[in-house]
Parts: sequence; C-alpha cells; structure tokens
Amino acid sequence: MIQCGHAHHDHQQEDFIAIAERSCKARGLRLTAIRKRVLQLIAAQDKPVKAYDLLSQIGDERGRSTAPPTVYRALDFLLEHGFVHRIESLNAFVSCPHPQQPHRSQFLICDSCQVTIELDDEQLDAQLQAQARQQGFRADRQLVEVHGLCAQCQQ
Repeated sequence: MIQCGHAHHDHQQEDFIAIAERSCKARGLRLTAIRKRVLQLIAAQDKPVKAYDLLSQIGDERGRSTAPPTVYRALDFLLEHGFVHRIESLNAFVSCPHPQQPHRSQFLICDSCQVTIELDDEQLDAQLQAQARQQGFRADRQLVEVHGLCAQCQQ
C-alpha cells in the first residue's frame, strides 16, 4: 500500500512538475502554460483546491479575469491523464503523488483541516472489484473517500 499525505509530500513541487512534464512528453501530450500553472497551484497546496479558487488565483496573477472554461479544460486534461484527483465530496482537486503509474486511489479526508491523504491500496481495490463481480456488477469507476479527523486535529 502506498500512502501519500498531501501535507507531507514525498516529492517537492518542482520534482512533481518535472515528472508531469516528462510524462506528457513520453505520452505525446501537451502541458500548455495554463495546464502547467493549474497543476502548480494544486500541487502547492496541502489540501484540496476548488476550481473557483484556481480561477481567482490565476486571474489575480494575470491582472484580469480568466474565463472559467479555460481552467475547467485544464482540470479535465489533468484529471484525464492522472496528474490530479477530484475529491468529489469536497468538489475540489489534489495532485497525484505518482501520476506515471495508473492506479485507483482511496482518500482519507480530515473534516477539520481538510488535509487529504491518498492511499493506493491494491488489496482494498481487489476486494471491491471482487465484491462487485459477485453481485454481477461491472465497476467502471471507484471512489472511496473516508471523512474523519487527522492525527493532528484529534489532539
């Protein structure tokens, strides 16, 4: 099981962006300036970021407003290619600590500070898939978000 706490990234933001750039190049994808900036803004945070906050930050940097479709297209690209994950219960985004590896993730989300810990538990994934098959269900997508309090907020 791989465990990555976004408050304790095992990679530096610069390394993460470099990994994303290499991954795009290897896959023949374009990491445009806006896609890269959205990825940088998400990776710089230790908690999930809402699209509205990204819009605001980019608009402030440019000194003018940014059209929402521009940011949403960038997010769609980053999601599609595994560079970020969408935390659906928060309607927000976090960077993926290992975008070069296809995987299904599970998330622990602190309801107090919103720190988000990504788990990559292959055993849990296999159990969910097996349960779905036993029920005659074809699982196309998996979303596991567990809400509670992180160790720091429990103190």
